[in-house]
Amino acid sequence: MASLRFPFLFSQPQNPPSSATSSRSFFTVAAGGSAVATAGAIIAITQSPKNPFLENAMNFIISNFSPNRNNSSPLWGSVSLADNSGPVTESRTGSSFPSILKDSQRLLGIGLRQKTVFGLKNIDVYAYGVYADDGDVKKCLAETHEGHSVSEPKQKEELRNHLMESDIRMTVRLQIVYGRLSINSVRKAFKESIGSRLHKFAGYDNRELLKRFTSQFKDEIKLPRGSIIELSRDHDYILHTTIDGKELGSIQSKLLCRSILDLYIGDESFDRKANEDVESNLASLLHK
Repeated sequence: MASLRFPFLFSQPQNPPSSATSSRSFFTVAAGGSAVATAGAIIAITQSPKNPFLENAMNFIISNFSPNRNNSSPLWGSVSLADNSGPVTESRTGSSFPSILKDSQRLLGIGLRQKTVFGLKNIDVYAYGVYADDGDVKKCLAETHEGHSVSEPKQKEELRNHLMESDIRMTVRLQIVYGRLSINSVRKAFKESIGSRLHKFAGYDNRELLKRFTSQFKDEIKLPRGSIIELSRDHDYILHTTIDGKELGSIQSKLLCRSILDLYIGDESFDRKANEDVESNLASLLHK
């Protein structure tokens, strides 16, 4: 099989916009470098022991969160369409992603989910890779885009949107980076971020569908650093959710699948560099 390599340049992430979605989502921690901040957190937690916000704040202060990362240098990665292609590393976290999943899904782009702590520090929550089935992409997207130039930004954006809308097998693979992330934080974050997308695409709050999804993340689940969450869309818009290879459940819903993909490669995704990679690699794949 011919091998076609796509260079990925993973640039420095921009600070997330100060919107309701970015400012409140994923998990809540507090950063403080002084004894006053630490003492204040201890007093607050003592007075409100059941407050998850304060518990996470204290966890952060005590741990002094000091990951061994080098955020100053981008890394050139390479994704190959050959079956024996090696993994690709997300440069800011060192997270490694296989270039092929489930025998036929190709890695199209990788990104990083960060959380800004009170405007003081960006915390790396998880890195993610976006995969799509090679055959499905060519079959579904070629009918509309093959033979047409997709070199212009607008055309690439349409290609990416078509990917999210079509009945194409896809997987978003999340690799946990933050070592103190709880399943409760994940559940709450999905409730907010996916809930806003369900409203965006449906025009109303679909609480029943949202609850069906978030209820899969049971309290007993642990998420140590390196844990893998996979959100996979199968044919007929069936969403499968797995953590470290164990399936939590499946839900058939085009709306839910579309809402989840929008988090990672939508117009207001967590990392716009992932969008650009997906667009470029889709265009290259169609012309392979």
